[in-house]
Amino acid sequence: MKKIKFLLATMMLMTSAVVMAQTEQNDTVIYKESDEMLKEVEIVAQKPLVKMKVDKMTYNVAQDEDSKSSTVLDMLRKVPMVTVDGQDNITVNGSSSFKVYVDGLPNVMFSSNPSMVFKSMPASAVKSIEVITNPGAKYDAEGAAGVLNIVMNKQNTQAAQSMNGYNGTVRASAGTKQLGASVFLNGQQGKLSYSANVMTSYNKPGNTTTEMEQIQDNGVSQILTSDNDLKTPFTMGSLSLGYQIDDMSALNLTAQVNSMNTKTTGTTYTTMGGAAYGSGFSYGSTTDMKMSRTSFSGSIDYQRFFNKQHTHSLGFTYQLNYSPATTETTNNFLDTSSYIDLTNRYSENKDKTTNHIFQLDYSLPIGIGQTLNLGSKLQLHDATSDSKYYLKDVYDPSTSSEYEYKNTILAGYGEYVGNWEKFGVKAGLRYEYTWQDVKYQLGNGQDFNTGYGSLVPTASMQYNLGVGSNIGLTYNMRISRPGISYLNPYVDKSNPIALFYGNPDLDVEKAHNISLVYNAFTQKLMVNLNLHHNFVDNAISQYSFYDDNNLLNTTYGNVVKSHQTGLSGYVSYLLTKNTRIFFNGAVNYIDLRSTALDQKNSGWTANVMGGVQQTLPWDLKLSAFVISSTKSYTLQGWSSGFNLITASLSKSLLKNKLNLSISGLMGLNKGGNLSIETYSRGKNFSSRNAVKVPIYGVTFTVSYTFGNAKIAQKQHQSRVQNDFIEQQSQGEMINSIGSETK
Repeated sequence: MKKIKFLLATMMLMTSAVVMAQTEQNDTVIYKESDEMLKEVEIVAQKPLVKMKVDKMTYNVAQDEDSKSSTVLDMLRKVPMVTVDGQDNITVNGSSSFKVYVDGLPNVMFSSNPSMVFKSMPASAVKSIEVITNPGAKYDAEGAAGVLNIVMNKQNTQAAQSMNGYNGTVRASAGTKQLGASVFLNGQQGKLSYSANVMTSYNKPGNTTTEMEQIQDNGVSQILTSDNDLKTPFTMGSLSLGYQIDDMSALNLTAQVNSMNTKTTGTTYTTMGGAAYGSGFSYGSTTDMKMSRTSFSGSIDYQRFFNKQHTHSLGFTYQLNYSPATTETTNNFLDTSSYIDLTNRYSENKDKTTNHIFQLDYSLPIGIGQTLNLGSKLQLHDATSDSKYYLKDVYDPSTSSEYEYKNTILAGYGEYVGNWEKFGVKAGLRYEYTWQDVKYQLGNGQDFNTGYGSLVPTASMQYNLGVGSNIGLTYNMRISRPGISYLNPYVDKSNPIALFYGNPDLDVEKAHNISLVYNAFTQKLMVNLNLHHNFVDNAISQYSFYDDNNLLNTTYGNVVKSHQTGLSGYVSYLLTKNTRIFFNGAVNYIDLRSTALDQKNSGWTANVMGGVQQTLPWDLKLSAFVISSTKSYTLQGWSSGFNLITASLSKSLLKNKLNLSISGLMGLNKGGNLSIETYSRGKNFSSRNAVKVPIYGVTFTVSYTFGNAKIAQKQHQSRVQNDFIEQQSQGEMINSIGSETK
């Protein structure tokens, strides 16, 4: 809660209390003058947690008390239109097809494994999370559900040059599931601004158990039980530099290094029976998997303005992403069998991805409230993969693979933006042409190259109903290109009873999205409603079937027609100055059909997050949330819902410089676990899985803020003012502004 006190009582202000008494006889007006002390006035205002526009939702992480003790994944559970399920899978508007940006630039590391990265990042490193459902023509067309943009905490490049100084935060956490530490520093010296983040964490979610029963139509049955233990060390460092060359130009440099290592150990016991397996047999096995991925990203951004209003500009950006990864898997079998090959096996996969991105953006005002945006982008993507396969420590070249995958994308866009008193419109076209080239040095894949173009339209309209409400309509088309893991025909035989491989004939997926959005606010209440429909006629889907050798084959295909209609809603209500209640939820109907597989599935899904933030005596901050989700559907089956509760208690000391907090997360099944059941019906089999996830855990966090407090206060006030002006000019929603007089 931000308090602005007008301490006028320190000055003996003489106020004139005018008393007018009009007599009936002579209409005389009598003035009486008195000296009176003006009481201390305290205006209480809370920075809005959410800003709402028809095509974008911004959650202000830095203004949420829970950010001092939570991870980014914890905060995502509270972000409108975002769902995090019991196994930490993230969906946006009901879809897992989205792209992750960091400070407006695509990030390979974050997009490849967002849940693992966000689980390891402290929320204090993030300023805000933007859910961009209609990114517009300026953004890449990739990602059917849109873009999740993570805005990091850093100094404003265009801050006043007199604000020389620094500020920072040191944070450490320890809990039953994780250990972590981070340091954040930002500041400014003259025309140079800087910020740096270093964070490390060690996650140990616990032992996950799985029970699976699979029955083929020919009578073959398989029962599998497994226990798996996962450990994930994660380290990230980032540096941002901004230099204000003059009033009309600025230069920004960024660099980020991420390192993530995953170690999984597990034991599995399998029983096979029926048909060719007769009365049945059993075998045991152990699996050890080590995955290490290091990612580097850097960017140079130059912007030149041509007018004092900074509405006419030219920007150039270069970005480099480099991401090598190594995965080692060892499967040892404890038994022998005459039915299937139980030879011990080992595989080593080395992948390397390099991205060069060149982008040019031009913005031209063409009238009052009207802007024309033009730009182009070139992306050079080069990936190599070397997969070595061993049987009994003997290299097997027949099942190994080595290839190079090049993906070049050239794009151009044009976008018109118009804003009038009550009406706003944005419309644009983006054209992307893609060249793909795959060459095999080793393996059962065939060299291939292809090229295709995609014309991607976007449009949105907004009408301001009044001072506190607006309504909007949006449409966009988004695409999803199949990655090399989807295209690669290399056959993974690490499992003796299953095969996994890609499909080089996959086509680009095209998704159409239509949304009707309503936003409203008062001083205490904020409401967002989003009625949406999306459809894909050539959706890429994973599917499975049994071959003539009783091996389960899993691959991909453009085999699904998907239609989804839903309503999502976000409500925030300031019950009192010390109590805020939240609601974030959605209900969807999904219809999935595949002519190629002769299958279909449909059903209703719903998810809800409800909670309260309460200020207790002694200025203790309490947050508690209940999260629940119903069954979800895939083409071949369904997955059961989940229920969990999360809470935190924090206390600030030393003039808010020191913060202590304790937080917990618990599933509402027996023992605090989550029990998740999945069912799948394939062409010639049915499968049922039961997974127990030990989600419960408690974490203690301490953080300390240091630096020039005067500078921090000036910076904070300037940011609040800028945000307020932006909200007024763009029709964004402001929440939780109240006042009282003492």
